[in-house]
Amino acid sequence: MSTVSETTHDSAVAMSAPPSADEGLTAAQRAQKYGLAQSGARPSLAEYIRQLWDRRHFISAFSSARLTAQFSQAKLGQVWQVATPLLNALVYYLIFGLLIGTRKGVPDYVPFLVTGVFIFTFTQSSVMAGTRAISGSLGLVRALHFPRACLPISFSLMQLQQLLISMGVLVAILLGFGQVPTWSWLLVIPALALQFVFNTGLAMVMARLGSKTPDLAQLMPFIMRTWMYASGVMFSIDLILKGKHVPHIVEVLLYANPAAVYIDLVRFALIDSFKAHQLPPHVWAFAGGWALLAGVAGFVYFWKAEERYGRG
Repeated sequence: MSTVSETTHDSAVAMSAPPSADEGLTAAQRAQKYGLAQSGARPSLAEYIRQLWDRRHFISAFSSARLTAQFSQAKLGQVWQVATPLLNALVYYLIFGLLIGTRKGVPDYVPFLVTGVFIFTFTQSSVMAGTRAISGSLGLVRALHFPRACLPISFSLMQLQQLLISMGVLVAILLGFGQVPTWSWLLVIPALALQFVFNTGLAMVMARLGSKTPDLAQLMPFIMRTWMYASGVMFSIDLILKGKHVPHIVEVLLYANPAAVYIDLVRFALIDSFKAHQLPPHVWAFAGGWALLAGVAGFVYFWKAEERYGRG
């Protein structure tokens, strides 16, 4: 009987207790009252950039580690970083240069072709790696808290490091085919810097899309191959259009194609026979504009979904 009486007394006290000060407040209002913050909430854009800068050493180390591990299971190891684009160039030379005849009218066709393959591979690899940057790193994304943009940036940086290794072989090929180093070779630096910004922005766009649609990674090789065929990798766009009556919009699209712009800039810098009249009109404005558009828009587009990566 005493137990029942105590229970009844406690219930009466609870019913007569004054209402809590938090009663009627929403979850957001309670969080604001007690200084609580949502776990994994998206920071402001300025704060996000600061967090990325604080993790710059992680981005660099992560990209270097991924580059080293990429061919660790192969007996030739890092040699495949250079051998793969060279073998592609050889195949394109046999099929397009010899069988189809795209080398006709193109002086120094081998340097022309190898330069196009190496520079386009830089963009292609960055986009493909960006597509899997989030979906392929879910364990890391779910286990650790860090700005997710570290991943597509590090993958693009890895492709830049791989390109710089390949550039040593490209220089050897250029010298072997009679190209002499000139001051114009220094133009490669701003051209590749702009292309890196463009590639990184595009990788961020693909990283966000690929995080929700993993099947996109299966579609991208077909899209990239089509893009390559329209970028003048194996042929000269200038020669193809010369004397042809093509719609003006097609001509504009071919010349404004960002992949073709960066390829032609590097060709102009490295190959003596590639003259200024073969460059698209306003080529540096196009190169800078594409880098700015893709870099800024891609970064903001990726940041907008920061709190959703790794969930669901």
